[in-house]
Amino acid sequence: MTRAMNPILGPQISLEEMQKHKWRYRMPGLVLMLARILLLVSIFLPYWYMELEAPQYPGGLHVTAYVNHLTGDVAEIDSLNHYIGMRPLEEAAVLERTLGVWMIIAMVLLVESAARIRTKWAALLLMPAIFFPAVFLIDLHLWLSYFGQNLDPTAPLSSSIKPFTPPVLGVGVVGQFRTVASAGEGWWLAVTGGVLMIVALFFHRRAYKPLHDQAKESAA
Repeated sequence: MTRAMNPILGPQISLEEMQKHKWRYRMPGLVLMLARILLLVSIFLPYWYMELEAPQYPGGLHVTAYVNHLTGDVAEIDSLNHYIGMRPLEEAAVLERTLGVWMIIAMVLLVESAARIRTKWAALLLMPAIFFPAVFLIDLHLWLSYFGQNLDPTAPLSSSIKPFTPPVLGVGVVGQFRTVASAGEGWWLAVTGGVLMIVALFFHRRAYKPLHDQAKESAA
């Protein structure tokens, strides 16, 4: 069974080899362990902030997005959006917020599995977590665009506002309103975790490629 799994798990490492180069073989797992921790912690931190500056709200209105829920002045912003025909924020990304925590947990398990694999399959297992922060922003952009470009024409102020796309990052202006959007701490932790995974792949290749080369030479 072990031999049959070698194409996936990779070559076995002798005890002598492990003791001789223990840090070379430990580094990929240690870096991936830190990446897993950052990814898990990100669940509990904000992934995105948005501030709406309006004349009638001197202090501005704020929305904070986690991977599974929204907090802040959601009701007040929805009441303003109602007049221009924009849908309530809670109607956006319902599936994503429902599955968000479970998707991150699944990615953590994939990263843990990658730490146990000594072949190029490890890189494939890390891809979802590496690209997750970018996918989060792209998905958020698509929802913002869909809501802003599909305004209700029967809304009281629909004639005064043209369809728009609020920026997912940075400053946007819609009529007399100004939005300021930025990434949250959770998103940055996920990004840092992805960078660590790329670093781990460097250590992974340095540790295990010589073993694969030796195995090919022995089989030749």
